Amino acid sequence: MSAYKKIPATVITGFLGAGKTSLIRNLIENANGKRLALIINEFGDLGVDGEVLKGCGNENCSEEDIVELANGCICCTVADDFLPTIQALLDRDDRPDHIIVETSGLALPKPLVRAFGWPEVRTQVTVDGVVTVIDGPAYRDGLFASNPDAVQAQREADENLDHESPLEELFEDQLNCADMILLNKSDMLSETEISTAENQLKERVRPSVKLVKTSHGDISAAVLLGIGAAAEDDLDVRKSHHDDTDDHEHDDFDSFVVSLDNPETADELINRLSNAIKAHGILRAKGFIALTDKDMRLVVQAVGNRIQHYFDREWTKDEPQVSRLVIIGEHGLNEAAITQLLKG
Repeated sequence: MSAYKKIPATVITGFLGAGKTSLIRNLIENANGKRLALIINEFGDLGVDGEVLKGCGNENCSEEDIVELANGCICCTVADDFLPTIQALLDRDDRPDHIIVETSGLALPKPLVRAFGWPEVRTQVTVDGVVTVIDGPAYRDGLFASNPDAVQAQREADENLDHESPLEELFEDQLNCADMILLNKSDMLSETEISTAENQLKERVRPSVKLVKTSHGDISAAVLLGIGAAAEDDLDVRKSHHDDTDDHEHDDFDSFVVSLDNPETADELINRLSNAIKAHGILRAKGFIALTDKDMRLVVQAVGNRIQHYFDREWTKDEPQVSRLVIIGEHGLNEAAITQLLKG
């Protein structure tokens, strides 16, 4: 790790239709030579967002730099999806210069920021800033989105989301967690309406939060990237309605990566993993395995003592055929003993 400095990550949140995808597309096209990696976690338009961004064809952000997490609220699937995704980006020879995470507008931003405090992430990545995108005309009209029915449908479609909290509370959480707020679609507002919105928003946020008006998500990468907030280190000032009930206390967990010799068979590895899970109470395990006699990549996922494995594709010519597993459990995991069991 000493050879690398921390990679900055920007978390972008905001309700459906606020303009997050337009913002990210503009960033890709005007990245000033920065190599960006995107993690997209928007439920409602997930496939559309991904295809739109992949269609940019920009050298700053190629197709392999865009990862879509479709398995629900990113803050509820940290162990299964977020950590392995971040780890995969960090393992690449061509590490990104900056990571952009687009959350679902209905996911709480604070638990995601807290996820960057996981042991193997915080030494390599820092949250450069949390950016909240607001639909200007909707805010003027006392709404949170231009299409409230679509937001509600999106909310009800995902079982991981909190269906009970009023949208007002979710909106306040987005404001309270922000380092920068973009009042988007400002071209559809009068100067008086912009001034009123800015004054109202300034009263609701921390003094250090920057408020910027934008149209069509158009903002310079030099403004949006490089905030330097290190948001993972000052979570206490980012108040949330869900602070008392938030069960994502990631300091209670340990996580590490085990590099393995390539096994001859899947059964050989699964037996070792099963024994390690039983002996050490591993909560999650996930990774890719290269079998010595197969050209296909083996995906291994474990939740408790339930282990799934399947071949997803052939190894490409330019990727190393190595076997690695992310191991996650409660604080106090015996990394040495687990590693020994997995290596056999």
